[in-house]
Amino acid sequence: MGERVAGARVCEGGMREGGISIWFFIGISLLVNGVLITGTGVWEIFHPPANPVVLFHLHASVWWGALLLAGGIAYCAQFAPWRRP
Repeated sequence: MGERVAGARVCEGGMREGGISIWFFIGISLLVNGVLITGTGVWEIFHPPANPVVLFHLHASVWWGALLLAGGIAYCAQFAPWRRP
């Protein structure tokens, strides 16, 4: 098991039993940012700016947002509090 620290047992990795992993919150942050950036990129496709940047045709915000969204989903799935080992 683990040792007791201030009334709570400490598991492997220094996390208290019943705690939520910081990686789950990082996953939520990636997920939210991915949704916002992808949404902005899709908006820019349908409403292009008056003065687009040189590589606008590559739609970097859509790709970057999708990458963050996929990473956020992966982290949230891997470190979800209800998915205990």
